[in-house]
Amino acid sequence: MSAEKKADTATEARADAAAERLQTVKTSLAREIIGLDEVIEQTLAVVLSGGHALLVGAPGLAKTRLVHAIAKVTGLDDKRVQFTPDLMPADILGSEVLEESAGGERSFRFIPGPVFCRLLMADEINRASPRTQAALLQAMQEGFVTVAGQRHDLPRPFHVLATQNPIEQEGTYPLPEAQLDRFLMQIDVPYPTRDEEKAILLATTGTQDASAEPILSPGEVADLQQLVRAMPVGEEVLSAVLDLLERARPDRSQDAEVRDAVAWGPGPRAGQALVLAVRARALLQGRLAPSTEDVAALAGPVLKHRMAVTFAARADGLSVEKLIARLASEAA
Repeated sequence: MSAEKKADTATEARADAAAERLQTVKTSLAREIIGLDEVIEQTLAVVLSGGHALLVGAPGLAKTRLVHAIAKVTGLDDKRVQFTPDLMPADILGSEVLEESAGGERSFRFIPGPVFCRLLMADEINRASPRTQAALLQAMQEGFVTVAGQRHDLPRPFHVLATQNPIEQEGTYPLPEAQLDRFLMQIDVPYPTRDEEKAILLATTGTQDASAEPILSPGEVADLQQLVRAMPVGEEVLSAVLDLLERARPDRSQDAEVRDAVAWGPGPRAGQALVLAVRARALLQGRLAPSTEDVAALAGPVLKHRMAVTFAARADGLSVEKLIARLASEAA
């Protein structure tokens, strides 16, 4: 057997074992989070891809509960920061304090902030000032922070799961495009259906409240992230991704609606995110390789915060979501 064949066989065996473990993870999460199967799958796909996610939904839709449950099942130590307009960069990154020893010598000691964890929940991230958002941006992109000129590495793996309330805009600072682009996906958290809400009411208003159980460890999460990157991607899937990106860019698209209505399109980072995300989705569903159906399913979460339509197009009733859905269906 050739070395390449052996490598493919080893990857298949790892993928089969990983799929079983991930099914256990989803089952554990379902005990605590009711009715958000697609949201759970997309959030897990972000973690497996080694990225960050922006969870957007109205208050009370279990966004915070979801983040804590994912931290529990993955074994990633988590911390939560409530973002407010007066939050300073040092409140997230940490700061240096001046200490004096028993002998009278003075020195600075770095006290790490809450960003020094493996899973950071940035609650209502758009309420912080641009200066504070920029501090978090470095941590998200670089994997380290700089305080007083000194570099401090963050633990690995490191993920930011941020939440944003779409209905309260007073006292908020819209996230700049550069920071939005750092989020691998924007995941919309919907209201539950009637049956799901009934199950939620019964499960959370009794004497016992079911909770997720620990399944993975940080080391296993890191191994799964490496496996995702080792999974094969066929030419058909790559072509679907490239076609979708090209048709979503107004300066290159052959689509008249895109040329007229899109203010700016997705950059190369969107393609990188989509290729990683479709691999992770395939693994979560027990498949060795992604398909064009995965591209169509994840096009919205990956692209909608990386492009925008013009004011005139919005006035005519065209939304980014509708446009991406049409382009994705054509690409698949």
